[in-house]
Amino acid sequence: MAPVVTGKFGERPQPQRLTREAMRNYLKDKDDQTVLILHAKVAQKSYGNEKRFFCPPPCVYLMGTGWQKKLEKMEKEGCTEQEAQPCAFIGIGNSEQEMQQLNLEGKHFCTAKTLYISDSDKRKHFMLSVKMLYGNSANIGVFLSKRIKVISKPSKKKQSLKNADCELLDTHKSKSAVWFHNSLMFKLDLKMIFFFRFRFLFYSPPVCIASGTKVALFNRLRSQTVSTRYLHVEGGNFHASSQQWGAFYIHLLDDDESEGEEFAVRDGYIHYGQTVKLVCSVTGMALPRLIIRKVDKQAALLDADDPVSQLHKCAFYLKDTDRMYLCLSQERIIQFQATPCSKETNKEMINDGASWTIISTDKAEYTFYEGMGPVPTPVTPVPVVESLQLNGGGDVAMLELTGQNFTPNLRVWFGDVEADTMYRCGESILCVVPDISAFREGWRWVRQPVQVPVTLVRSDGIIYATALTFTYTPEPGPRPHCSAAGAILRSHSTSSSSPASSSSPSSLMGGLGDGHGAYSSSDSGMSSGTSAMSVLS
Repeated sequence: MAPVVTGKFGERPQPQRLTREAMRNYLKDKDDQTVLILHAKVAQKSYGNEKRFFCPPPCVYLMGTGWQKKLEKMEKEGCTEQEAQPCAFIGIGNSEQEMQQLNLEGKHFCTAKTLYISDSDKRKHFMLSVKMLYGNSANIGVFLSKRIKVISKPSKKKQSLKNADCELLDTHKSKSAVWFHNSLMFKLDLKMIFFFRFRFLFYSPPVCIASGTKVALFNRLRSQTVSTRYLHVEGGNFHASSQQWGAFYIHLLDDDESEGEEFAVRDGYIHYGQTVKLVCSVTGMALPRLIIRKVDKQAALLDADDPVSQLHKCAFYLKDTDRMYLCLSQERIIQFQATPCSKETNKEMINDGASWTIISTDKAEYTFYEGMGPVPTPVTPVPVVESLQLNGGGDVAMLELTGQNFTPNLRVWFGDVEADTMYRCGESILCVVPDISAFREGWRWVRQPVQVPVTLVRSDGIIYATALTFTYTPEPGPRPHCSAAGAILRSHSTSSSSPASSSSPSSLMGGLGDGHGAYSSSDSGMSSGTSAMSVLS
């Protein structure tokens, strides 16, 4: 094992604050290192001595050019290729089960095929824990998945969105209740609740699947684990993979929606008998319009209309065809023609390859870059920015960042300019929007739109990229300055945990750049991108 590089007399190098030049170099090349954890939203509990391995298996992807650049740099510093390779271990976040080593072997992804949760574990939710380090024992950090719900078994009873799956939140503590519908929140007086029908959903049933969310589909012939294949897109084609699984947006369509690369989607939970569109969340490739149908043994039920639930077996009828269903044959995705059931007209007989198990999926994504070189401490926790909120204008323009894993030693940067930053809590950071003169010398007001990326930087130079940008919007002319507001901001800045930036503390009215909208829409799968009619034979 190669020795850890240290300073004089065996001392570790002191962490350095990020310089403006280092940020400019980073923004030019963007050699990020990204850890991506893909997993199902639910996990089935194992009872007794059985081991119900998580399906689809959690996957860890190492994305970005930074991993290869890091390997090359470590080899130049004297490490062997094995010592420079990243290693990964995964567990379910408790001490009872040992963490399992993942087999990267120079690849950019690996799967954890033997994870399970036993009935002795009483948790209703848990998170996967991925510990990463290099072959020379240098610690990268511990990365957590999103929260996973534990279920006992797939629901066999007919689900209803009007019964116990809908819960009222905190009604015993307050005289008001919180209702949720179409991602909007309404606060209603309890005495008014009875005037509303229960078709307004105020709690997302955990076992149901909403339009616009991501799902995985897998097929298991004769209930054999070794025969499991997953719907996946590779090389511009849909195929049935035994190694990788794809996450697909499932969109609810109107029954009269025509086939096309662009389509209008509906809100709500997916029910059997409805028209849906499956869109690959990575490539944007889409399957033709499908009608999702419930499977009972080897029959597709034509009249089932209850909500689709986690781990249900379902079939996908290709709309406007002669009983053609989405089917696999070895690694190929084909069309299978069902046979009418002579005794029961509400059924069509399908084969095993046309029966798919559906499950909701999620992902946790962490991006970092060693802006001032290697650091002695882990890069985790990696902050994740979920939204930006602009407050005020002129000299008092403040930007609030909302997200997760925020710490007091983080600073907000606008492009290559460090902003005065105030830590509020683990989910909120406030910063002063830098003056436009920090980006355009000689400008006293914004003459044309200027868009800059928003990043977070740790006090030791670790850069955490976000997918968000900030846009300075044009102004009619110079704006008035408020000396009192500036004094207040400067007093807040001096009380911050780290020194103030060298840029001007005054700020300018700005807005979210196009990147903010692009971040939301690119992750929605609303456009089908490429039609996949040709890959179904």
